[in-house]
Amino acid sequence: MNETRASSPKAEPFSATAAVAAGVDFAELQLGAHGLFWNEYRPTDAACRIWHWRDGLAKCLTPAGFSVRSRVYEYGGGAFCLTPDGIVFVNEADQQLYRQTLDGEPVALTSGECRYGDVHFANGQVLAVEENGDCHRLVAVDLANGDGHTLVEGADFYASPIISPDGQRLAWIEWSRPHQPWTSTRLMIAERSSNGLSAPRCVAGEALEESIQQPRFDANGRLGCLTDRGGYWQPWVESANGFQPLASAEADHAPAPWQLGGCTWLPTDEGFLASWSEGGFGHLALNGEDFTGDYSRFRHLAVDDQIIYCIAASPISPSAVIAIDRKSREVNVLAGGVAPLPAERISRPQTLRYPSGSGEAHGFFYPATNGDAKPPLVVFIHGGPTSACYPMLDPRIQYWTQRGFAVADLNYRGSSGYGREYRQALHLSWGAVDVEDACAVVAYLAERGMIDGERAFIRGGSAGGYTTLCALAFHQVFRAGASLYGVSDPVALGRATHKFEGDYLDWLIGNPEQDAERYAARTPLLHAGNIRVPVIFFQGELDAVVVPQQTRDMVTALERNGIEVEAHYYADERHGFRRAANQAHALEQEWRFYRRVMGLTD
Repeated sequence: MNETRASSPKAEPFSATAAVAAGVDFAELQLGAHGLFWNEYRPTDAACRIWHWRDGLAKCLTPAGFSVRSRVYEYGGGAFCLTPDGIVFVNEADQQLYRQTLDGEPVALTSGECRYGDVHFANGQVLAVEENGDCHRLVAVDLANGDGHTLVEGADFYASPIISPDGQRLAWIEWSRPHQPWTSTRLMIAERSSNGLSAPRCVAGEALEESIQQPRFDANGRLGCLTDRGGYWQPWVESANGFQPLASAEADHAPAPWQLGGCTWLPTDEGFLASWSEGGFGHLALNGEDFTGDYSRFRHLAVDDQIIYCIAASPISPSAVIAIDRKSREVNVLAGGVAPLPAERISRPQTLRYPSGSGEAHGFFYPATNGDAKPPLVVFIHGGPTSACYPMLDPRIQYWTQRGFAVADLNYRGSSGYGREYRQALHLSWGAVDVEDACAVVAYLAERGMIDGERAFIRGGSAGGYTTLCALAFHQVFRAGASLYGVSDPVALGRATHKFEGDYLDWLIGNPEQDAERYAARTPLLHAGNIRVPVIFFQGELDAVVVPQQTRDMVTALERNGIEVEAHYYADERHGFRRAANQAHALEQEWRFYRRVMGLTD
């Protein structure tokens, strides 16, 4: 029998609706002559809106009927840029560029079937990645009349177009299939002349396999970037002898670039502003001076002579737009950062570093805030799979800990944030090392008396759903699992998925024809008969990444074998749920499902 820990007077339950409503998030912070701007997502209506902050006042610029979000490469990013009199943004509904002054209404700048992302303004033009079906290129769109022309084409993928301060050099990132942007990319340059742009030349990434991201020109026109050629994504700059590393922490200064438009480092007159991750916890420094404070994650940096701006979060506060005074270090929260629970009720992350297979894995453990001394465990598996989780207040995790569950939020081998070697551990090993790490954490925590190993559950979305299903099919560790738009058939995924991830499976598992046996051994759908525990599924009907048929096929196979299955389909959701009602419904149904599995009633 489980011992029950003593608790304070019972607090009001933390509902799924409250957890979802607290999931306000921010992106793409930008600083200009007119003040500070950011993109704000609110789950209440699933819309993204641009906010303008100046002189202590914040104003929403995005009118009703618009949502600022790019879907280039499906995951988007870089959805707006600043112009001399306002902004240019990508409208989610039609994926076109719109121009908007600070006190005016949006006016369409482009029209057609193309999609746009990673937008930047320079010299009267908007630079952008343009996606037309499976064709991608860099384009320039005239701000005055919307006329556009192609800057560069021919590579499979493009990102981060940027022009030098003197307007004479265009730099960008490109990569070719079968690579992903976190495996191998190239840093390219083209010179401006009287005849237009010169022929592109590669200045980094051609001679060896390295992942390069976030090119930046400093005020003197010197080009820098983040590259992992030294083992971690660190800042390097051009010199007479090629690119040379800047003095920096031996750690990743960026996450895997699943989305366009990231900004985790900026050159300054005295050095650079940067954030990086050590042991999963974020740090922030300007010209070598530490400004981390109480925060544990930093994104989308900006800086002027007096203030450091960024999007930050901590173990007791969700995402916020903050301003840090460079002299006094005083932190001013401009938006967000309001915790949905009192600090004393928040479960804090504890660093996990545990043995698994021939190596070790990482993550964070969140103790249950009430209930049994040895509580049931929910293992969270992030998507990607080359993504990461962070030690910041996540209302979804608090939802579980408030209900007597402990949570293990894993950065299994293959996650980003721990260097290139750790990230590359998934090469040909997806469905193996990640699954091994998910199972090993249960034994690790149970041996230390931190959880009840007989009441462990596993859940994940997208790639995390695949790891979940593999763990249920190939190991007898978990009492039940939840797959949110998860992969059940990698071969079918490869046939149906979009170009950006079209070759990813070859890197993760192998060639579907040459390595057919390996695929068969790691396909949950083919081993559905091995699953002996209940499974709950959640799927968006508009999903273009993991198509709904994947979930339907897995549900049918389990039902045929007499396994308890529950499935929920959402007609208005794509890959990753964005509507508050759907998110809350999924969260509560998953909790109720686990309770029934444990024989508990409401």
